[in-house]
Amino acid sequence: MSKAIAASTAGLKPRRTPLTREQIGGFWAVYSGWVLDGVDSVIYALVLIPALTELLPVSGIAATPGNLGMYGSILFALFLIGWGLSFIWGPLADRFGRVKTLAASILIYSVFTGAAAFAHNVWELAAFRLIAGIGVGGEWALAGTYVAESWPEDRRKMGAGYLQTGYYVGFFLAALLNYTVGATYGWRAMFLCGLAPALLAIFTVLKVKEPGQWRKATHGAGQTNVAAAAGRRPLMEIFAPAYRRRTLTSASLVGVAIIGLWAGSVYEASAVVTLATRAGIDRVGAVRLASIGAAVLSVGTILGCLVAPWLAERLGRRSALGVYFAGMAVSIVFAFGWVFYLPNGLNLFMVSLLFLGFFGGNFAIFSLWLPEQYPTRIRATAFAFNASVGRLLGAGVNFLLAAAIHWQGSLGLPIAWTAAAFVIGLLILPFAVETRHQTLPE
Repeated sequence: MSKAIAASTAGLKPRRTPLTREQIGGFWAVYSGWVLDGVDSVIYALVLIPALTELLPVSGIAATPGNLGMYGSILFALFLIGWGLSFIWGPLADRFGRVKTLAASILIYSVFTGAAAFAHNVWELAAFRLIAGIGVGGEWALAGTYVAESWPEDRRKMGAGYLQTGYYVGFFLAALLNYTVGATYGWRAMFLCGLAPALLAIFTVLKVKEPGQWRKATHGAGQTNVAAAAGRRPLMEIFAPAYRRRTLTSASLVGVAIIGLWAGSVYEASAVVTLATRAGIDRVGAVRLASIGAAVLSVGTILGCLVAPWLAERLGRRSALGVYFAGMAVSIVFAFGWVFYLPNGLNLFMVSLLFLGFFGGNFAIFSLWLPEQYPTRIRATAFAFNASVGRLLGAGVNFLLAAAIHWQGSLGLPIAWTAAAFVIGLLILPFAVETRHQTLPE
């Protein structure tokens, strides 16, 4: 009988490690920061046309469709440069802790998003968005590192998927704010809403503890270990022979994903407003349709984020990311290269946003994959660096997009061409390091 019981027990799935109160509370704190990061990131996309329509003329620039597209892309690129400069948060987090550094990044992006409400011209808006980008860019690397190090091994992969949904819940909240506050009170009121995360920064510092793995790595051997940590140069170490390949491939793949994010997500509102105007819908109606479109995109991306860890465990990290990259390439060409130019393409474009959103959930794979490639002592630095280089690549593409949109007088075909980046990503994937079935390095 005992053999029968053992046999039946062996067939059962092992019970997952229960989460402690500290792990649950810490997750919700960093998740909230990631939600509000998503709100702040997408606010500009939602108010792009009304903000530039007001600010370009007072800056001595005509608010033509070509100029709206060109200067919109330039400001997107400057925001991405700020994201790129956010690699500074990684070494700070490895030295001083994930939680304190995360709180500082939240404070910076909230203050300077709110400051954009007081911009008198397009140049002031650009400066505020650049600095806000530095704060926004730190959130993903720091929150992803925190969850990877604080959750048990058998839960951290799904934890990465859960965490990534927060950014797109932020998209949904931003869409709701734009549907109500933005449509009624205008773009300046939307930027003022971005001040809310400042309170979360204070809460994070006071209530959330550092993950045990970081505490062990930095304080486990006493003051000698702390002094050694202070003397290291983590930015140099991620290019040591042991990590050079994974750093180069990861940074390139994040760059591909960032280009797709900007094409599929950030230009969604402008595309919907353009199609709604073409269909004879008034300004308020067009703004609200753009908000609905952002909500559809968010729902699709949340689904993609939840599926990503499951797919990564069954196919491996590289193959799962390949599925998402291929789907994103097809979706971008379909939505912006074909549907955008249809005489009555508004409804079909709204449907295509669901697929753009789903395959945009590829960032959840990075959230679980990047921490797996580096040890604790350099993990935050590596995550932040790989994400930052990817954002700088995305910024370069946006400068090219600005010129292409100005030349075309339309955003459809220039954005459709960004699908080529995903083809390049598929060629890079075989050289990336596969970490399936490996535990998080100490």
